[in-house]
Amino acid sequence: MELKQLEYMIQIAEDNNITRAAEKLFITQSALNQQLLKLENELGTQLFVRSRNNWHLTQAGAIYVENAKRILLIKKETYNKINDLLEIKEGTLKIGLTPERGTDMFAAIYPGFYNKYPKVRIEPLEMTVKEQQHAISQGNLDIGFVTLQPAQKTKDAYIPICSEEIILCVPRTHPLSHLGGRLGEPLPEISLTHFAEDSFAVMRKGSTLREIYDDLLAEDDISPPILLETRSCQTLFEMVAEGICCSVLPISYASSRSNVSFFSLPQHPVWEIAASYKKDSYLTQAAKELIALCTEYWERKMSELR
Repeated sequence: MELKQLEYMIQIAEDNNITRAAEKLFITQSALNQQLLKLENELGTQLFVRSRNNWHLTQAGAIYVENAKRILLIKKETYNKINDLLEIKEGTLKIGLTPERGTDMFAAIYPGFYNKYPKVRIEPLEMTVKEQQHAISQGNLDIGFVTLQPAQKTKDAYIPICSEEIILCVPRTHPLSHLGGRLGEPLPEISLTHFAEDSFAVMRKGSTLREIYDDLLAEDDISPPILLETRSCQTLFEMVAEGICCSVLPISYASSRSNVSFFSLPQHPVWEIAASYKKDSYLTQAAKELIALCTEYWERKMSELR
């Protein structure tokens, strides 16, 4: 059994198309097809049901690909453990970053990581939390840096980094803004029911923050009008700062240098910032260092808001 052959079959299965798989593997389609036919002849059965635009695994193919991933993971972990034992600081880390905040964090911590592990190549991938969780479960991601609630956790491993409060932000022009507070001070508490008729800027459906927002509305039995849906928490805050609408967002996106009043909510919603990886898989020293740097980053970030 050749390890390259395992990689080939996995790529075809992931793309459901031999042409796209060949392009990603940097080999010709005919060469990849020959490898597939050779393997199928060896096994005595087809691994894929062929169609023009959509290949899919047969029952035998599903068994083969599932175990091919396990074999490659064992190989990877074996090399990682030996490299750590011999203090060989080389390799590759595929990490998942949430849009916006994840990339900002990575830009801040990477210089420190590079100083310690200059020969470890990092492949940062901007992905939603659910996309990261799927990639981790498939063995396609070494670490995911995610923000989520406990109910959203999968069976994979999670290392808590910190928790972050979700707060209400309203323009200073709002009639109730005088009741609000400023960052760095204990925030006054107020119910969203007082803002049931106000327009809100919210995250798009499918995001962790949108799930938190929808749960808050359901608990208060209200449905404020939605002015804007976006993928950017920074955009949410800017909309409030411009006096256009209200919003519920993580406290780290708030700025004291703005025309915004801040409130705590009675439910005291928070989300957890965590590092996630496949359960029972081996975390290299380089991976642990990256997580440590991420933890330091968020500890500084949160202390600045207190």
